[in-house]
Amino acid sequence: MTAPELVQKKHIWNKLMKTLHCLVADLRPAHSILTRRIAYPLLLATAGLLLVPPCAGASFEFEETSSLATARSEHTATLLPNGKVLVAGGYDSNFLFLASAELYDPATGTWTATGNMVNGRIDHTATLLPDGKVLVAGGDLLASAELYDPTTGTWTTTGSLMIVRFNHTATLLHDGRVLVAGGGNVSGFPTATAELYDPASGTWTNTGNLLTARSQHTATLMTNGKVLVTGGSGENHLRRSELYDPAAGIWKSTGGLLRKRVRPTATLLHNGMVLEVGGSRGRRTELYDPMRESWIATGSLVTNHFEGHTATLLPGGDVMVAGGYFVGVNVQLYDPGSETWTETGSLATERQHHTATLLPDGKVLIAGGADNNFNALASAELGVPLE
Repeated sequence: MTAPELVQKKHIWNKLMKTLHCLVADLRPAHSILTRRIAYPLLLATAGLLLVPPCAGASFEFEETSSLATARSEHTATLLPNGKVLVAGGYDSNFLFLASAELYDPATGTWTATGNMVNGRIDHTATLLPDGKVLVAGGDLLASAELYDPTTGTWTTTGSLMIVRFNHTATLLHDGRVLVAGGGNVSGFPTATAELYDPASGTWTNTGNLLTARSQHTATLMTNGKVLVTGGSGENHLRRSELYDPAAGIWKSTGGLLRKRVRPTATLLHNGMVLEVGGSRGRRTELYDPMRESWIATGSLVTNHFEGHTATLLPGGDVMVAGGYFVGVNVQLYDPGSETWTETGSLATERQHHTATLLPDGKVLIAGGADNNFNALASAELGVPLE
């Protein structure tokens, strides 16, 4: 085994150990080794009890579609202007970082290989640019960035990030620039730095630092063009939230989350509010009100999607939350009108750290991810709305 492969496997192992530590440490009370030895098996057993059938009147069903050419987890998925889905990177069944990429064609339900990235990467970001190209940035041990051109199916390098970062966020701003914020640095510690990518010049420049160093957080482009960053890991799990103003290039504090969350999902609703789900023990979810700059409680999940789940805004305004650690095949829908959650059809395969992509026809493509033993999956399925 080569030195790079050993380094990659070491990083994957460290990530898995950190995840298990967070899961166990988040149980209360768990103040002793004995308590934790008891609590963790109970967590697994409880998760098994939560694999309940969907409720009557489910509005989605899930059907298998063609499998990915390569099993992968912690990859990215990007809907291209031509309706195809680009999946890139992640780790494979041998826990090695992938440079490969492939395309899903909804018309045929098949995957085809496309050009390989210059670097294998996980915990990177992928951003669709206004010109139709896809910017991939960072990832474990990387400061590099590259562009995918759908017209040629090839990748080319572009300007490198100012620093190594992974588990960061990347947000396309209204002016076409991309804001990258936070993440883990070369030493693995959360950083407060932020930078901007200019597609016209292919270069990165520093912008104002976050008020709080953070990683595994969320970033949401608001309707007014500002970016809401919240949660994540930093000084333990974070409640702090802040807003980035692209016009001024500065960050300001805004209302804090009601509970600490690491690796949650954030979804901008049609009403302008932001729905935050998961990233903490318990089933509670919350909404950010941009008018009041504060968070308010909303309906509780039927089953907690702690981490590794996906959240997809559907055309009608509902939000679909699917999969994640130890929740099996559970899928739930959030109705912003009634602020309630209901279970809907079950995934065909248990998965975490997968991707969920809303297709032009209203179906949701669920691809890859890992099982509860962190083994990468090649399977894919479609969430099909029922009439």
